[in-house]
Amino acid sequence: MPVIGTERHDSGFTITAEFDAPVERVWQLWADPRQLERWWGPPGYPATFVRHDFAVPGMSIYWMPGESGEQNYAGWEFVSIDPPVSLVVDNGFADQEGRPAGDLAWNRFTVGLEAIGTGTRMTITAGFDSPEHAEQMISLGMLEGSVAALGQADAILAEGG
Repeated sequence: MPVIGTERHDSGFTITAEFDAPVERVWQLWADPRQLERWWGPPGYPATFVRHDFAVPGMSIYWMPGESGEQNYAGWEFVSIDPPVSLVVDNGFADQEGRPAGDLAWNRFTVGLEAIGTGTRMTITAGFDSPEHAEQMISLGMLEGSVAALGQADAILAEGG
């Protein structure tokens, strides 16, 4: 399991993971939608990316299966992308066109990649508009699901790129 730590804070949470792969290879986990589909989402709930415009401005639209098989859509709007070391994304539940939908506000997550020895440390920080929103999303399983999702990345990285 690549996750080496999680930290909750008032405005969200941070996950730190380490991978035995160079930064450029780990970057592909984000840049390539077919690789994203294999790890973005906890085991048993894979994401299907129907759009992945990995640019600023750009957006992604994906869905994950619900417990009853329904398609739960979400969207990303790319705020900044600095290959291969960082990206900032606004993220949330969406309709099939990627527009915000539902009662929950979107959040912003940042991803940082840094070389450590022969590998890479990935730091993901999810920020929310209020402590209540952060707690609501954590109670819905966002932190736990993110940790489980990251656990799937090692197998993809082992295949090369």
